[in-house]
Amino acid sequence: MNEPYYRRDLALVHHRGFGFHADGCAPDLIELLAPVRERDGLVLEFGCGSGLLTRYLVDAGLRVLATDASPAMLELARETAPGAEGFARLTLPDDPVPRADAIVGIGHPLNYLPTLDAIERALAALARAVRPGGLLATDFEDFEWGEARRGEPERSRVGDDWAIITRISVPTRDSFLREMTTFVRNDDGTWRRDDERHDNVLVDVSTLPALVAKEGVDATMQRTFGAHELPVGLYALVGRKRP
Repeated sequence: MNEPYYRRDLALVHHRGFGFHADGCAPDLIELLAPVRERDGLVLEFGCGSGLLTRYLVDAGLRVLATDASPAMLELARETAPGAEGFARLTLPDDPVPRADAIVGIGHPLNYLPTLDAIERALAALARAVRPGGLLATDFEDFEWGEARRGEPERSRVGDDWAIITRISVPTRDSFLREMTTFVRNDDGTWRRDDERHDNVLVDVSTLPALVAKEGVDATMQRTFGAHELPVGLYALVGRKRP
């Protein structure tokens, strides 16, 4: 991958039209993070995107360091959640992960990494960076994600000043491909077009608790972070670092 996913236009379209995942997950994560808030601990959010979840966490009184691999997403996040403790570019699996009392990320950010090895190395690094007694919570696309969407027709969504066309394919059991064409209105009323291709690596989520256990995190895979059920094929990893 020569440049980060979510360039300027796709980042903007995602921000304006795809906030429902953060809306659904935020109340559950805020509840999970209550002990961290009580001790004024630091939450590291990885794959923060445009700051849609970040804003909920900050508004709930949490100290948040928001990180992402996409400069365009971070630019939006700074505007969306100006009350965050800080913003930083973090490209997993190789960038050092700051230590934190909780590490969270939604929108299956690790599935965007190029290989299973990269996913496993990133998850291990995140688990190591959680302080004793802290929380690790993120979501993953299982093989089931691809099977449930195999053969889906082309999809489109339209907003007041944007539109997106998405084509989905499942080349192999462990790969999920999205080809997206975005249209964004310029200030002069004309439209610009951009194309992005995202290759996601699907994983057997049943293997992940054993991986983080090696780093001192006792975790389970769940269909939800709390009350909000996740889409078919998306599973939440929720774990606590041993004291």
